[in-house]
Amino acid sequence: MRRSPNSRDRSRRAYLPALGLLASLSPVAAQAQVQVPPATPPQPSFAQLGDVVVTARRREERAQDVPIALTVIGGEQLDKTNTYNVGQLTQQAPSVQLLSTNPRNTAITIRGLGASYGLANDGLEQGVGIYVDQVYYARPATATLDFVDLQQIEILRGPQGTLFGKNTTAGALNITTRDASFTPGGVAEITLDSLNLIQAKGSVTGPLVGDTLAGRLSVVSTRRDGTLDNVRLGRDQNDQHSVAVRGQLLWRPSEALTVRAYGDWNRQLLECCTQVFVRVGTTLKPAASQYPALAAGRGYAPPSTNPYDRRVDIDGDIQADQWQAGGSLIVDYDFVGAVLTSISAYREWDWEPANDRDYTGLDILPKSNNPSHQDQTSQEFRLSSTGERTIDWVAGLYYFNQTVSTDGVTQYGRDASYWLLPAGTPDALLDGYTAVNVSSIETTSYAAFGQLTWNVTDRLRITPGLRYTQEEKSGSYALSVSGGLVTTDPTLISRRLGIARPQTYAAEISDGSVSGQLAVSYELVPDVLTYVSYAQGFKSGGINMSGLPTTAAGLPALASAEVRPEEVKTWELGLKTQAFGRRLTANLAAYATDIADFQANVVDAGPGALRGYLANVEKVEIRGVELDLNARPNQAVDVYANVSWTDGEYASFTNGPCPLERIGTSTAACDLSGQDLPGVSPWAFSVGGELHRPGQVLGQAGEVFAGADASYRSTYNSDAAVSRFTEIEGYGLLSLRAGFRSDAGWEASVFVKNALDEEYLRFVTVQTGNSGLVIGDPGDERSIGFTLRASY
Repeated sequence: MRRSPNSRDRSRRAYLPALGLLASLSPVAAQAQVQVPPATPPQPSFAQLGDVVVTARRREERAQDVPIALTVIGGEQLDKTNTYNVGQLTQQAPSVQLLSTNPRNTAITIRGLGASYGLANDGLEQGVGIYVDQVYYARPATATLDFVDLQQIEILRGPQGTLFGKNTTAGALNITTRDASFTPGGVAEITLDSLNLIQAKGSVTGPLVGDTLAGRLSVVSTRRDGTLDNVRLGRDQNDQHSVAVRGQLLWRPSEALTVRAYGDWNRQLLECCTQVFVRVGTTLKPAASQYPALAAGRGYAPPSTNPYDRRVDIDGDIQADQWQAGGSLIVDYDFVGAVLTSISAYREWDWEPANDRDYTGLDILPKSNNPSHQDQTSQEFRLSSTGERTIDWVAGLYYFNQTVSTDGVTQYGRDASYWLLPAGTPDALLDGYTAVNVSSIETTSYAAFGQLTWNVTDRLRITPGLRYTQEEKSGSYALSVSGGLVTTDPTLISRRLGIARPQTYAAEISDGSVSGQLAVSYELVPDVLTYVSYAQGFKSGGINMSGLPTTAAGLPALASAEVRPEEVKTWELGLKTQAFGRRLTANLAAYATDIADFQANVVDAGPGALRGYLANVEKVEIRGVELDLNARPNQAVDVYANVSWTDGEYASFTNGPCPLERIGTSTAACDLSGQDLPGVSPWAFSVGGELHRPGQVLGQAGEVFAGADASYRSTYNSDAAVSRFTEIEGYGLLSLRAGFRSDAGWEASVFVKNALDEEYLRFVTVQTGNSGLVIGDPGDERSIGFTLRASY
């Protein structure tokens, strides 16, 4: 049952005694109960930061030995900071950005690349590859789901087109879950906060059959009240409600053979995702066709013009339900000197939305729903060398097949004609006008790849890699219309068809490409590695699967059914260093990336514009510098800092969509060459750390701790048309935590997220119809909570 705003306040007050009780366990509030002995000198056996192991090159290596710009965030760090999805991960990894109006309309970028934000289009594939336990997840919506029992996340920056291959022109998130163990163990955790978050996690592992078969089962459930108050319906919206389960079987019948079987099931049932009034921008259309006059003509005023009041008044249904499940089988057989790996996987994803797309209390677009179903099958065979040798190598074959089908409906209401069409158009013209779209696209990909590392000397290494990919796509789209005013007036008919016009088309694409990299690394002195690399990425052509924008005469404008392949070239110069017994790690990377035919997701600038379409940007250029620091000066202190500077622009985009301030001109397209690349903050950083000391609480020996994490992003634009009205002002966030970790296996902590109660926007977008209304989603306000965790 959903709570009213008043019940939310009462629930917050109900948490106060519990928070006060738990605060008494914190090292600050319980000074009388905590005895902290004097600090002791670091011991020689103390763990070294530089011994982080990654699989960025499909074999286990020290992160500092890999000539790739990467960031590793371990499961322990995710637990400490209460990070449970990719959106929160971006606060610790400034080179990663996530823009999302709802799960399906999600774009992930690394270094500003991946996919431009916009309305979802099944024909656009991501440039950031998401891999979970070596399996590629094709739908970006999966990034909005909760993490389940993670071991670590490796963020690989830049094209990874040799070993990861499938759509990694911008980088990859290489996610690894915790393995099943033959040693029995388990963990249980519950988190509550002042926004009525209730999250429970649990996992258990142990042997099932002797010392050959082990299992692991993990579950997480998250619920939180909505952050927006719908004053018309009297309930909260934009909530969280999800459950995820993941299981694993580990079979080791011999020293040579290891078999892992994974299965997972995830479900979200959300009353989400509406948006609030942000601002009003001006267009070049007549004043009577712009938001102030339109709203006044219907006697409408939004419930608030301050987005941080978090008040909305939409009167239609909203939901953002999604479900995904899958299974995989990974077989490793260790020959003498080589390991053969087979990865077989199948996944499904269902999307069941409901949207009131005008985001106002008016009856303009009460329904805009595009339910989708996706399934994918993949098979990879990989053979890699083991041991120390002059040439280390890996080679493999890859197969991937995906189908996505969508059956959508868009319905216009009694205010649509008034809002979207010229003055004097009868309200009945669009009242009940309904557009039904049916689309389907299938993608089949085959690849062969190989990479080797030539250890020329103990210090000099050369790593070339190549991948050949053959990709085939076929898609079809059909749109039919019905309803509205029955009329024979050619002017009215033309106006209505300008909103939505019947269309049917099909397309097929077949692309073959070579991608890869060449890296040369040299160890100047022990623990100081420099490298230079050149990488090429390739993303096959796309098919517009949301309909083509049309002129009033019914002729295609701006876009075609097919989109050309995207080609990425990146030069990178890096320096990886460690000092003071590897207690300090400092890594620096500078890069230059050029993209030809960048695949952009843009929105039709015409009347009643709703659906996005795909277009090629002739050239995009990105230059940047990144610095990653980690330090553990002694046993009591851990600190980190990540800084990125990014300069991205549309080097050439002559046939782009017009920004809001240029809507109303006679041109159907605008030259956006030289404009900043949307979704890119020129400056972004994260910094944080933790202090921890041995101590006692209530007679229990353990460790008291206090930590802080801060992040900042400078101003960036969230619209492909780069309107000045869709800029998101830079913002900074601070989170605090403190608690006690017992030697007996339990932990209690309090935390404050957004401790300074910063007001910021996660995204903004322009309302359908280009009235000038700009809407968006405010970030979470300050929340105070606590976590209890126990393990054995």
